[in-house]
Amino acid sequence: MRTATLGPAERAEALAGMAERELDILVVGAGVVGAGTALDAATRGLSTGLVEARDWASGTSSRSSKLIHGGLRYLEMLDFALVREALKERGLLLERLAPHLVKPVPFLYPLQHKGWERLYAGSGVALYDAMSMARGHGRGLPMHRHLSRRQALRVAPALKKDALVGALQYYDAQMDDARYVATLVRTAAMYGAKVANRARVTGFLREGERVVGARVEDVEGGGEYEIRARQVVNATGVWTDDTQAMVGERGQFHVRASKGIHLVVPKDRINSTTGLILRTEKSVLFVIPWGRHWIVGTTDTEWDLDKAHPAASSADIDYLLEHVNSVLAVPLTRDDVQGVYAGLRPLLAGESDATSKLSREHTVAHPVPGLVVVAGGKYTTYRVMAKDAVDEAVHGLDQRVADCVTEDVPLVGAEGYHALWNARARIAARTGLHVVRVEHLLNRYGSLAEELLDLVAADPGLGAPLTGADDYLRAEVVYAASHEGARHLDDVLTRRTRISIETFDRGTRCAREAAELMAPVLGWDKDQIEREVEHYEKRVLAERESQRQPDDLSADAARLGAPDIVPL
Repeated sequence: MRTATLGPAERAEALAGMAERELDILVVGAGVVGAGTALDAATRGLSTGLVEARDWASGTSSRSSKLIHGGLRYLEMLDFALVREALKERGLLLERLAPHLVKPVPFLYPLQHKGWERLYAGSGVALYDAMSMARGHGRGLPMHRHLSRRQALRVAPALKKDALVGALQYYDAQMDDARYVATLVRTAAMYGAKVANRARVTGFLREGERVVGARVEDVEGGGEYEIRARQVVNATGVWTDDTQAMVGERGQFHVRASKGIHLVVPKDRINSTTGLILRTEKSVLFVIPWGRHWIVGTTDTEWDLDKAHPAASSADIDYLLEHVNSVLAVPLTRDDVQGVYAGLRPLLAGESDATSKLSREHTVAHPVPGLVVVAGGKYTTYRVMAKDAVDEAVHGLDQRVADCVTEDVPLVGAEGYHALWNARARIAARTGLHVVRVEHLLNRYGSLAEELLDLVAADPGLGAPLTGADDYLRAEVVYAASHEGARHLDDVLTRRTRISIETFDRGTRCAREAAELMAPVLGWDKDQIEREVEHYEKRVLAERESQRQPDDLSADAARLGAPDIVPL
């Protein structure tokens, strides 16, 4: 089967194709749930379209803690069903669906009380491991272990000696959330889905009470398309209520946004060979290994301001630094913070006023004929949410449709990954790249890394790293625009790569070089290159300014000081 390429020509063809004839399913929103829904529908043999107003994963799905996990803390809430479901999905992703993208990660839980806490927390972690093994998908991760204080300080010397009496170590998994979604979209396209980003739904088509499609604006080209579909799936996350308002229906549930912010700090600022999980008064705090960095997060506060660009305030940053420093022998300072990002969780509103108490479970509804809504949930369980959404849509198709098969459909790049990983030294010798570079490509693209190596073979200059962002090759910028649907500089520096949070200059040093690499692929002239660089620099300035503000209101105002990306 041929790999789908998501370049400018393919995007134009997809939009025209969606408008040409009625689809079975049109999915609105290309976060992880929308992309997963498109893949589920396409692999059942349904004609499928996927439209996204901005970029793949530009909302919540690129701003998470980047964990694939069962939700250990939900055991304490006695939500066994959610944990069981998530652990099964974690195992599937690690072992079968995306071994190139999803990797094991160790966490240390410091114990602060002798006796009872080890018994209590140890029982919870033991149950977590047992539930994972019982699903038949837990063999890819080591079992938890109990550590004395001395053993814990050996694996995490950064901890204060008086911050723990012992520890537990257990394993979960992590991925690059935005890269994962881009790979999902490409997989859906490979199975026949027509996909287009920068394509905004401006209204729904109606015949009486029934929704029969959507009006879609091409944000780049300026045209408008009427895309007809027998069923439309609203998978717009925190924008669910806004999308529902277009049909005059809020639906049977309400979605509230909870803001979570994360700090990115260099690896050498925290001396540890393992991630950390710490209790706070409201939730838990993670210190997560992330390549040559750590991710520290997260917060959990209500947000009712701009949904497209949630802002981290100075108070948010201080909160995380205060809590992580409570256990670190050498405290982190503001100067150690290399990157900051803020995301919004779409939570199903309930009785509680506190967003940390709202449901992480998902709901699927059919508020009006022809329109299915899916909302809530966790990143880890996206595949289950997608299955439930398509199952609901199938009820309205009035035809026999195959059952979900995504449990057995690996993402593009998964097939052949292990064989190429075993051959990485030979690939390095063949290409002239350092073996570390080859490993980097394999862990971001899997077997699709061969396509990037072909680019380097054709133009050896693309095998050099980006100036000021040494972790990434110049070829990755070109590939993002030619194969992965990147339309703007921001798409590449923020989501196809993580340069915007992994460098102290937030990507401004390499912005012009990256824009010039993208220009031939996307047909940019010098003026467009200037606009792209200027927009990116203004975005970085606005984010930095927002992070100096004392509260959400002033942070939001500062972040909105940078206009959104200009169309081509």
